[in-house]
Amino acid sequence: MGHEQATRIDDERCDVLVIGGGPGGSTAAALLARRGWSVIQLEKARHPRFHIGESLLPMNLPVLERLGVLDKVRALGVYKRGADFEADNADGYNTYPFAQALGDSPPHAFQVWRQDFDQLLFEHARTQGVDAREGAEIISLEQRAPRDSLAEVRVEDGRTYRVQAHYVLDASGRDAFLASRKRLRRKNVEHQSAAIFGHFRGAVYRPGNDAGNISIYNFGYGWMWMIPLPDGVMSVGAVCRPDYLKRRRGRTHEFLFDTLKLNPALWARLGQATLIGNEVRVTGNYSYDASTIGGPGWMLVGDAFAFLDPVFSSGVYLAMSGAEQTAAVVDTALHKPERETALQQRLEQRLRAGMRRFAFFIYRFNSPVMQKIFRNPRNLWNVEQGIISMLAGDLFDSRRVWWRLQFFRLIYAGTVLCNLRRWHAEHRYRLAQAKTDFSGGTTPVDPA
Repeated sequence: MGHEQATRIDDERCDVLVIGGGPGGSTAAALLARRGWSVIQLEKARHPRFHIGESLLPMNLPVLERLGVLDKVRALGVYKRGADFEADNADGYNTYPFAQALGDSPPHAFQVWRQDFDQLLFEHARTQGVDAREGAEIISLEQRAPRDSLAEVRVEDGRTYRVQAHYVLDASGRDAFLASRKRLRRKNVEHQSAAIFGHFRGAVYRPGNDAGNISIYNFGYGWMWMIPLPDGVMSVGAVCRPDYLKRRRGRTHEFLFDTLKLNPALWARLGQATLIGNEVRVTGNYSYDASTIGGPGWMLVGDAFAFLDPVFSSGVYLAMSGAEQTAAVVDTALHKPERETALQQRLEQRLRAGMRRFAFFIYRFNSPVMQKIFRNPRNLWNVEQGIISMLAGDLFDSRRVWWRLQFFRLIYAGTVLCNLRRWHAEHRYRLAQAKTDFSGGTTPVDPA
């Protein structure tokens, strides 16, 4: 008994307990605190902590503005006017400028160091009245009634305490705390991938106004990215099919270099570049979702609910946009519990619809058919503007965008018919890869 008293801190209570200190958790926590609820937010690590996902979308900006942090993000980010993809033309790439989008999305976005971005949002939540704590990990959670959950929390010195909450939001990212414990997490049966990446100095930027753009490249086993970051740093990596990454032998940084050399255009931009700290990171098992977004007294936010391949940089936007709407659902549910189920279902349908629109492109992005379309775009029916709107994240409410994406599907189907054999081989291979077991989080690899 004496030992337990020595290691336990007094129990606490709150209206809403938020698990996780990433963009989704900090957004939901800040907005709920603004609405007058007592909010405790727990992050098991300490900021700043490394995280992948450095390229924001234009549709992030209205959310950041409503939060009141847009100017601060602008100060720490690299201005991003669009995205470019490899092409069969004199430049070797096509630029998709966000200014040409069909809807009302902003004409630009930012590239950010996620450790700085996440810390900014976490600290902003504190200014809104959130009791935001670092170095505090939830080790168990018991829901005793729809408005009565009891969490056991362990701090860095080993002591523990309990938090009683009326509502729990899981924004724990790929840890998926609640979805894993409730056995809701489902591996994506259509798409699996893994990534290997590092940060470089001395890489070649695109000229002029395109200098801040994200660049996307293809290779035989997946796709690659180049993301300009502050202070002259370039994030460079490859998203690969799991069987390819399992081939790596010896030093991981040498495997990264060998992989990047498979695309001569990308490698040419790294000719004079150096890998910072000789450090390479590996992460796998990208695509999954939960079978439901919530239940009485709890909800999942961002990557704790679902994660897609990062080819179109959708993760942070979906997390923050979903968190903003989740905060509204929780606020209503705490006032009017009878509306909770319907509101959760409506939000889940909305999020899944948006993810499906992204997923159509993501699952097919490395296919010969999709590569042919992106290398040689045709702006029939303003489809190119629809694609730009999708790249900007404007795929929920604009009918103009939705119709252009439907037209793109028709173009894709027609191209498939002209390349049926190649499409069928790629489709079978992709489904086989989705069955591959490649699991794990983001892992820094010893350069030796």
